[in-house]
Amino acid sequence: MPKLRPEQLAAALTKQLAPIYLVSGDEPLLIQEACDSIRAAARKQGFGERELYHADSNFEWGQLLSAANSLSLFAEKKIIELRMPSGKPGDKGGKILQEYAQSPAPDNLLLIVTEKLDGAAQKSKWFKALEDAGQHIQVWPITAGNLPRWIGQRLQQAGLQADPDAIELLASRIEGNLLAAVQEIEKLKLLANQGRINYELMASAVADSARYDVFGLTDKALHGDARAAVKTLHGLKTEGTEPITILWAITRDIRILIQVSQAVGQGKHFDWAAKQAGVWDKRQPLIKAALNRLKPAQLQQLLRKANGIDKAIKGMRNAEPWDELLDLVLNIAGVQSLHPANERLSLKI
Repeated sequence: MPKLRPEQLAAALTKQLAPIYLVSGDEPLLIQEACDSIRAAARKQGFGERELYHADSNFEWGQLLSAANSLSLFAEKKIIELRMPSGKPGDKGGKILQEYAQSPAPDNLLLIVTEKLDGAAQKSKWFKALEDAGQHIQVWPITAGNLPRWIGQRLQQAGLQADPDAIELLASRIEGNLLAAVQEIEKLKLLANQGRINYELMASAVADSARYDVFGLTDKALHGDARAAVKTLHGLKTEGTEPITILWAITRDIRILIQVSQAVGQGKHFDWAAKQAGVWDKRQPLIKAALNRLKPAQLQQLLRKANGIDKAIKGMRNAEPWDELLDLVLNIAGVQSLHPANERLSLKI
């Protein structure tokens, strides 16, 4: 299974369709686009049916072989899609994947989607069996340094030409959120005169986006400005911003804080740790200020709180997401209102 970068996939699909595709990584947009390309190529070659399976802890791995051996009722060929978030099929799952890979049926295409695979997973027998039978699309996050080039390429694909300073502006505003970049490019297609985008047009196009107010919210909280952060949070709620969007931005920064804190705790220099975590230069003082207030145990507690809010938003907990978002923002800003006993209570489903 030769490893392919996402940008190499389109050319590979035009040459020959592999019986197995493994798409792994941590960048949702690029994973989604890779899977869409594989499905589209398969449909062109007669794979008219799709069966989707989720390999959670209760998954019966025998279903995979049963799906491979059963005849399709509606099409001669079918896509069997397996979502395996953990990247760890376990002993039983690993054996099933090896068995499948030994003789993949020509009328089936197996598409496996998983998070980033660590070194141990890539040395496993099940991975090597898949490697011999198909193709591996390994998705890497777009680094801060490569983001302007990536945005430039996406603009060109959309038929747009942008000045370098306009591209830099968009890169600084979306701060690694590729989905936000794609959405802004779609908007720019409607605004650009003859497909040309200068700095002024880019600035006016993104100035009023609530999405960037979300980023402003996290910046205010990291800076320790609780009053301004709360005001922004209330404004976002009034404007109808979805709480999941706000939670995404906050959780991202909490994870960054944890990553940088752990690296500094291991003796790494802050600047190096921040760069490794993908922190832009202008945001490094915000991250440093937050780490001066928040201890490692507090950061882990905030991450648990964010997980609880996610469950509340999805209806898995009986709680008010906006109230808990307010609590989370205040804690990041340095207003301590969480206590371990209350935290355990709030995270009950």
